[in-house]
Amino acid sequence: MPQSALTALPAPKVARQIGAAVHRTPFLSADGLMERMFSRLFHGLVYPQIWEDPAVDMAALGIRPGHRLVAIASGGCNVMSYLTQAPAGILAVDLSPAHVALGRLKLAAARTLPDHDTFFDFFGRADQPGNIALYDRHIAPALDPASRRYWEARGPFGRRIGVFSRGFYRHGALGRFIGAGHAVARLTGTDLRGFLDCRDMEEQRSFFYAKIGPLFEAPLVRALVRQRASLFGLGIPPAQYALLADDGDGDVLPVLRQRLHRLLCDFPLRENYFAFQAIARRYPLPGEGALPPYLEPSAFEALREGAPQVRIENRSLTEALAAEPEGSLQGFSLLDAQDWMTDAQLAALWRQVTRTAAPGATVIFRTGGAADILPGRVPDEILGRWRADRAAGRAGFAADRSAIYGGFHVYRRRDA
Repeated sequence: MPQSALTALPAPKVARQIGAAVHRTPFLSADGLMERMFSRLFHGLVYPQIWEDPAVDMAALGIRPGHRLVAIASGGCNVMSYLTQAPAGILAVDLSPAHVALGRLKLAAARTLPDHDTFFDFFGRADQPGNIALYDRHIAPALDPASRRYWEARGPFGRRIGVFSRGFYRHGALGRFIGAGHAVARLTGTDLRGFLDCRDMEEQRSFFYAKIGPLFEAPLVRALVRQRASLFGLGIPPAQYALLADDGDGDVLPVLRQRLHRLLCDFPLRENYFAFQAIARRYPLPGEGALPPYLEPSAFEALREGAPQVRIENRSLTEALAAEPEGSLQGFSLLDAQDWMTDAQLAALWRQVTRTAAPGATVIFRTGGAADILPGRVPDEILGRWRADRAAGRAGFAADRSAIYGGFHVYRRRDA
């Protein structure tokens, strides 16, 4: 499955697919305008990294050598981390051409960079001046034409690939959102970087209650958060904003406070690279703390060996599954994509999931709210062929260091 054989969708088709995923109301309405504002984000980079814990995914999926998986690509950290378990193949899809280009960049880098140190410089530090020479010498010749055009497109600051020499994780909608959060905190007198000095969870909680919790009472923060567009940088569309608000009896503010508390207080900082990234706006350096599985030194050879077995496509998940053989997939990682879907879209997706699922297959997904969104929305004749593993879902939710979602859900195919 060489990446050079793949091409990106034409821009009009990208727009139609993203619109089909996000647009639920007429254009000439308040909700319709919000949906179209949000969908424009996905024509560019939204997630420089995923905000789902791949360690939780891998535990729930039980990936084994020989398994074939399908996943939403997003920032690609999930797919790259799954390669550490040596699956036989991964099909990754995303509606954003930028996410597809990022995933293909990571795969090409794993195949061509000389060692883990250079790979870590590129995607772990992601701010080294020498990264551009690494791209030109090693990665670019291995990229498919569409991805190479994306990274070599020129803007006001030179070629787009230059973001890897000046702090990649500060870019994209998510990177800008985190930066804006730091700016708002400074306006109210709080430097969030002081959290990095916390030596244990007791100090983390003390810092949160003294410095971060009170931010949610600031008039500026309350006014901003209650605007649905304020959470677009987290990749939260209007429909998902409503699910968050439902968990707070109509108010999203206490929900966000509770989830930020969980992110910063429920796991040791040195073991939670999501919290470290949110505060430091970078990954830990060697010796500073935990890293995404794919960036650990021990993972590099598995990445190099497995990268040729990954296919990343710029299309919808349902469309991609329709082209796969019946009973051919053992694992499905859907992130939070179903929160965006209508009942008809959910039914179409699960029809294809069920058709392509091998015996013993597992589906995992996250939801913005706590509730499982499938019962009553996916027809019983389809969902009845699956068993919700609530115990595994609760365990995964408790272990998920990203802490932003309301629920983690696991479904296993009924084979009897």
